[in-house]
Amino acid sequence: MILQALTDYYETLLEDKKVAGQGWCQAKVAFALDLNEDGRLKGVISLKQEIQRGKKNVWISSSKMVPQVETRSSGVKANFLCDNSKYILGIDSADSGNRVQECFEASKEKHLKILEAVDSEIARAIKSFFCIWDPKKAKENEKLQEIWDEITEGSNIIFTMDGNEAQNDQEIRAAWEKFMEKEKTGIRGVCLVTGEEDEITRIHLPIKGVQGAQSVGASLVAFNAPAFESYGKEQGYNAYIGKYAAFAYTTALNYLLSQREYVFQFGDTTVVFWAENGEEIYQDVFGWSIEPKEDNQELIKNIFQNLKEHRAIDIDGIRLNGEQKFYILGLAPNAARLSIRFFYQNSFGNILINMQRHYSRMNLVKPSWEKREYLGVGGMLYETVNQKSKDKKPVPNLSGAVLKSILANTKYPENLYGDVMIRIRAEQGRVTWGRAAIIKAFLIRNYQLEKEEEFVELNQETNDAAYVLGRIFAVLESIQEEANPGINATIKDKYFNSACANPASVFPVLIKLKNSHIRKIERQKERKKIFYERILTELTGKITEFPKRLTLEEQGQFILGYYHQVQKRYEKKEEE
Repeated sequence: MILQALTDYYETLLEDKKVAGQGWCQAKVAFALDLNEDGRLKGVISLKQEIQRGKKNVWISSSKMVPQVETRSSGVKANFLCDNSKYILGIDSADSGNRVQECFEASKEKHLKILEAVDSEIARAIKSFFCIWDPKKAKENEKLQEIWDEITEGSNIIFTMDGNEAQNDQEIRAAWEKFMEKEKTGIRGVCLVTGEEDEITRIHLPIKGVQGAQSVGASLVAFNAPAFESYGKEQGYNAYIGKYAAFAYTTALNYLLSQREYVFQFGDTTVVFWAENGEEIYQDVFGWSIEPKEDNQELIKNIFQNLKEHRAIDIDGIRLNGEQKFYILGLAPNAARLSIRFFYQNSFGNILINMQRHYSRMNLVKPSWEKREYLGVGGMLYETVNQKSKDKKPVPNLSGAVLKSILANTKYPENLYGDVMIRIRAEQGRVTWGRAAIIKAFLIRNYQLEKEEEFVELNQETNDAAYVLGRIFAVLESIQEEANPGINATIKDKYFNSACANPASVFPVLIKLKNSHIRKIERQKERKKIFYERILTELTGKITEFPKRLTLEEQGQFILGYYHQVQKRYEKKEEE
């Protein structure tokens, strides 16, 4: 299903001329060897471009359409027209001797073979170059001396002549495609992706751009040990995928990963997404929705409002089709291969509706300084980790499970709730807006808490014991702070965890402490004393006795009650 969706997407991209055809690929190229008619090196042209990354300007290689590159893990395999300095010039930074000479000879043999019958001017120059170039004398070349360290660092090199790049020459292109057709001598069979007969791919092209995977790329489909083989079928012959399908899905996936504005990193999971028709506006809207930023919060709010009222969604004059098929793929590194964290497909309208439902569950009163309207998936995951640690990645699998539960409107993963509770305990009751919102959403979706709109802000009507106990704890903390302005540590630092889990053993102690704090307030602020006593009387009247222990679900309600009461207190301060 994944490979079929990617193959279909490749065909859409090819139609829009966004990707290369079979036998070609996009590659990063740093230098071009400018040749004379006789094949001598006239100069070396830098193809690097200066771009801004953050606050710095950096130089990066240009992206060029070149003949398909080889998959190299070991051994000597030369590319045609685009390769590194070992193969094109027979030189490297380490001066590897025989190994470099073998690379150069392999490249020379391949170029002379493919270009044997080609008589264009640049083809003759390339053939002459390989015949007269002596790698042993490369260091004596003035053109190379100036950039020796840069050109030998592994960057790709192409050929050019009078401003014309070799891979754009029509005769050379025809010779390359003829050579590729002759190379189809492998096992043939019915492709599992297209259902048509094709040459079966032995080794699939690497996928580049997945964070944590090897920089040279990692395979999505690979069999590299006897345990993975069946009936003696080795490597790619264990899964019959034709050359066309293998090229198509890898090209499409590499294209998606190269579009950095449409790639999200959640923990160890790299997420890409696309619409079946290839229109980028769907990717834009999905990206805005799943990870809202401060500058597009209002836009997302309008989109969700339109969904709620069953109105059409227009973005810059483009009307979105709710029936449009949309795909989301989560990838994670796994040695030399990639792991599929999740793959989800649905109509774009259904995906947006499910996201709107999620944000509705997450809707919660927030501090006045909090400017975010929505907490994206990245923000949710951030609330599960120690925010003072160097590694702020959530546990593996959590990000994929959370995202899939949102997209499919299923129950949230249990460890999302568990990890948030652990962080609150570890930080002595630090209940942030994000953590409280996660708890509220989890209780509503997984435990069918009462109507979600009743818990957006303080619910003064509910008699739920755990929720009321959280409110009481917040009032007791407020009394202590009122009696001791500027106090460094409150009852929250010492008693929050035990009060949340075992109320019966802690609240009698807190009530006793409260009495001494009330007496202190009475001497200074009589009206405050009356105010607090009235609130406590009202709250304690809602419960008959302090429970011995609270379940994990009830602990979440305790925390929600505490958070709501604290926000109500600050709201009153702002009003005053």
